[in-house]
Amino acid sequence: MPRSLTASAPGKLILAGEHAVVYGRPALVAAVDLRLSATIVERPERRPRTVRLDVPGVGVVEEVAWARVRDHARSARERWEAWARGSGAASFAAVRGGDPSHVVKVALGEAARFLGDDKPPSLDLAIRSELPLGSGFGSSAAAAVAVVAAYLALRGAAPSSADLESVAREVERRQHGLPSGVDAATVLHGGVLWAERGGDGCLAVEPFPGRSPLLADLAVFDTGTPLEGTGAVVAAVRDRFAREPGRLAAAWDAIEAATRALRALLEETAPAAGPAPSAIPRDAARRRLGELIRACQAGLEELGVVPAPVRELVRRIEAEGGAAKVSGAGALSGHGAGSLIVLHPQPERIGEWGFLGRLARYPVSLGGPGLRIESGAAVRPRPAEVRR
Repeated sequence: MPRSLTASAPGKLILAGEHAVVYGRPALVAAVDLRLSATIVERPERRPRTVRLDVPGVGVVEEVAWARVRDHARSARERWEAWARGSGAASFAAVRGGDPSHVVKVALGEAARFLGDDKPPSLDLAIRSELPLGSGFGSSAAAAVAVVAAYLALRGAAPSSADLESVAREVERRQHGLPSGVDAATVLHGGVLWAERGGDGCLAVEPFPGRSPLLADLAVFDTGTPLEGTGAVVAAVRDRFAREPGRLAAAWDAIEAATRALRALLEETAPAAGPAPSAIPRDAARRRLGELIRACQAGLEELGVVPAPVRELVRRIEAEGGAAKVSGAGALSGHGAGSLIVLHPQPERIGEWGFLGRLARYPVSLGGPGLRIESGAAVRPRPAEVRR
């Protein structure tokens, strides 16, 4: 019987701190209970060595030589390195390329490179996902973590969490340019995480031990797929920062202040060890949460990553007494900016707003589990620590 293995990873939503975290500011991020799975079946009898890809979410069913997979990953690495030095193509889109299975091929190639695996076996690789694409749910990070973890486990490796995070971060760079690393860390570890760069410049993540009931009050809608990919939006913000450093630094200051206040609010409203209720009444806590959501959204609008139709939608929500913010990179133009987190002091009111009826709503639960090896050679990351 051929060996097989399935690894799955969750999606994520950034509660506060997107974009600012790229520049050393903190972020609050939560894994969601929508997941992506990568199933690998080893086919040693198949010669020459190939990979059969089945990725229905992007319309890919193909068989490709392993040599081409490794060449794809190597070429993407070289393009990214040139782009990061400022000597490559002007647009990050040229680094990303147009292959719809780009993330999966890069993940396989980088995993083989990590192992020094110059003779990888023939494989069947199937991706199944509950995550919407291009909507701020971290689908590429989930694919990177799941594919890398599944391949390393199938090959008998026992990588540390830091190893998995490092390889997945390289995959994310080929997809998004200069990501913060928050997405990969969140889908790997799960839960609700506080992410912040330390004095050494490395991203440190810290789990929240409790779960504030305020998280259950947040509704999540999809405003539509952004016209630009995350890498292009991140690059545009970087270019704008070079032109207007003072203005963007002020926006990041405001986002950081709101992010830190949100952390304090979630900690204060999390259930204590005993039955004692929170010191903050639920209604007052919701109103404070709404203020912080509005502050984060204002900062994102100042960065220029919320297109006009989404800004108008947020204004309508605010006119109804609610609050809303984009979660994720956002967009530079067009009608959609991906995920939108929505809150009202009376959460049931949200379902009464007809102007949200055209948007898909995702009934997600925040703070779900991270990476799981679900079948086959059950090799899990060692140890299951959160990287500091």
